[in-house]
Amino acid sequence: MKTLLSAAALALCCAGALAAEAPLPTIAALDVPRYMGTWHEIAKFPNSFQRKCVAATTATYALQKDGTVQVVNRCQTASGDMIEATAEARQVGAATSPKLKVRFAPAWLSFLPMVWADYWVLDIDDGYQLAAVGEPRREYLWILSRTPTVSPAAYEALVDRLTRQGFDTSQLVKTPAAKPAP
Repeated sequence: MKTLLSAAALALCCAGALAAEAPLPTIAALDVPRYMGTWHEIAKFPNSFQRKCVAATTATYALQKDGTVQVVNRCQTASGDMIEATAEARQVGAATSPKLKVRFAPAWLSFLPMVWADYWVLDIDDGYQLAAVGEPRREYLWILSRTPTVSPAAYEALVDRLTRQGFDTSQLVKTPAAKPAP
């Protein structure tokens, strides 16, 4: 029995490792105009560039005349202040490509490839209300919603799909909709 349990544990570990090494699938097509607007961060993998953000994190996307997307990220800090970062995103490939590149660095540095980060839409519901965004190395992941909260069932179903795509979803940290009053 002990051998059977060990073999099962090894198989589960290997399956997760193989999924993480597999190419990361995205949605088939992204309707960019429909994706525009404000999205609330529901959960994320912790990262250094959002270390000051403790609650009320949003991303607002606006399609520009030249086809690029203006990105404005806002969040609440521990002191209760709201901070924001502005970026530019561009699609990679066809007009319905779910793969974008985003740049928070100044425009004059945009010729440098390393200032552009992958922004891939990995999952989105039919109503464009709940989405998952990440990048091919599976080091960054965000769950976004049009509303500040989502149902536990919808959240868990999305997390389950992301786990099957090779993400270590145990790293997900839920984002409070607002910082609690002192």
